[in-house]
Amino acid sequence: MFLAEFFGTMTLIVLGDGVVANVLLNKSKGQNSGWIVITAGWAIAVMSGVFVSSALGGGGSLNPAGEVAGMIAGGDVMVGLTNIAAQFAGAFVGAIVVWLLYYLHWEPTTDAGLKLAVFCTGPAIRNPMWNLVTEILATFMLVFVAGAIFSATVGIGGTAGLGPLAVGGLIWGLGLSLGGPTGYALNPARDLGPRIAHAILPIPGKGDSDWGYSWVPVVGPVIGASLAMVVRMSIGL
Repeated sequence: MFLAEFFGTMTLIVLGDGVVANVLLNKSKGQNSGWIVITAGWAIAVMSGVFVSSALGGGGSLNPAGEVAGMIAGGDVMVGLTNIAAQFAGAFVGAIVVWLLYYLHWEPTTDAGLKLAVFCTGPAIRNPMWNLVTEILATFMLVFVAGAIFSATVGIGGTAGLGPLAVGGLIWGLGLSLGGPTGYALNPARDLGPRIAHAILPIPGKGDSDWGYSWVPVVGPVIGASLAMVVRMSIGL
């Protein structure tokens, strides 16, 4: 389980943070290609990460918020905590891979905010309480709709390969519809692991890692996922 979630989350971050680097960093071939490219890249990143985790025998969660929700629903606590550790570790290593892949592009990029945005999210309009609400609601939708996708009625979970594709489509939709205010973290590991990497790595002119905001993309997704699981359990989804 540890290796499955580790490599799945590492894949998620390599492709997800990688597409942001491609769009934002100076002298990249994909510079300024826009939000559609970023959201599509993240959708494929999630899909790929779920495939990797599932192929290695994991659950394809990749998300500590989802693990907390699973524990609320009666899942094994030790398995959940192990997966959470693997997800944070995989996200951290994935961010290092992105740093290496775009090594020549950090110095030509003079905007410290763009460098930070490669690694983690930040609000379009800074208001921590409303930013928190955004992350709660967006993650609620992720976990709620994912429950529908894998429900017995829909039956996608029993069809090999369709589950990760459907989740990737959901992530794309969430990014396009709900990603504007905060950059749709939806996942504490996706944000905190790379943020720690940003703080540690020798990135020229990187600025600070915005620790004052860092709690929002951790706490918000946990609350949102937990609320979604409670609602799912109450309506039989």
